[in-house]
Amino acid sequence: MKKSRNNRYKNSNGGRYAALAIVGVILLAIGGYLLFGAGSQLFRQPPAPPASQRAPLPARLPEAPQAPAEAILRPGDLAYPNVTTLPTDSRPKGEKSAGKGQLAIIIDDMGSSMQEARSLAGIGVPLTFSIIPGLASYREVASFAASSGIETMIHMPMQPKGWPQHRLEANGLLLSMDDAAIADRLEGFMRDIPRATGANNHMGSEFTENEDKMRVVLGALKSRGLFFIDSVTSPQTKGLRLAREMGIKSERRNVFLDNEQNSAYIQGQLNQAVRLARKTGSGIAICHPHPATIRTLAALLPGLEKQGITLVPVSRLVR
Repeated sequence: MKKSRNNRYKNSNGGRYAALAIVGVILLAIGGYLLFGAGSQLFRQPPAPPASQRAPLPARLPEAPQAPAEAILRPGDLAYPNVTTLPTDSRPKGEKSAGKGQLAIIIDDMGSSMQEARSLAGIGVPLTFSIIPGLASYREVASFAASSGIETMIHMPMQPKGWPQHRLEANGLLLSMDDAAIADRLEGFMRDIPRATGANNHMGSEFTENEDKMRVVLGALKSRGLFFIDSVTSPQTKGLRLAREMGIKSERRNVFLDNEQNSAYIQGQLNQAVRLARKTGSGIAICHPHPATIRTLAALLPGLEKQGITLVPVSRLVR
């Protein structure tokens, strides 16, 4: 009996193993079909479009925009955090350096305030004060400049276009004045600022265009040995040409620094004056004792020497 039951058990197990083997073969067949047959389409990439339908590749990838080197400025003097120093190389890109140069800076409209005079003198570089006779503190400013070794000029008020709607000092030179009155007024200016070495025009866009009246002015300066700087308030000025014809030491203004009273503008104009001085050997800039101007000059001027710029009194540049 026992032997019969064992045989039946073995036969049952053998049939079960055979059935499992058949199922396994069937599953393998199905898997192979899915992997290598129609099912393989699930893993294939779509065919590439014809060349004629492909979008052209760019010649090169666009680069991120960068600021030009001359626009990147070093941090400024800590005393003036809103002012940056001029870049070491202030030339326009591609311009060849001409080496060192001399730069004269004339401060016009001096004579109203001793505080302005002291602040400018405190920068510690050569400047030229151009003083308007008759302003509230003009005598004190002239005396202070002389004792401080600062060159002084007479800032001659002259008739502008649009006068009298455009304001002019009461002692200004007018086209309606006769030659004797003009000469007499100039003599008074020279007595008021006795240590002045030269003169330039304050306003005068209309006066400097008049050759006859300018001859009177220049003749008075020549008689005292004063040089003349043409501020060039009019493109039709006769001042420099006449001064040269009359044998008077003279020169013209190249750059106005502070037509706009903010540090960024003033720095840009000073940058222009530096480029000119390096290119031609010299330059003359004019500015005024505005607070923004004084702050900017105090931050920038002491560093110009490292750029090959020598600051000089304007008398060094006249010829």
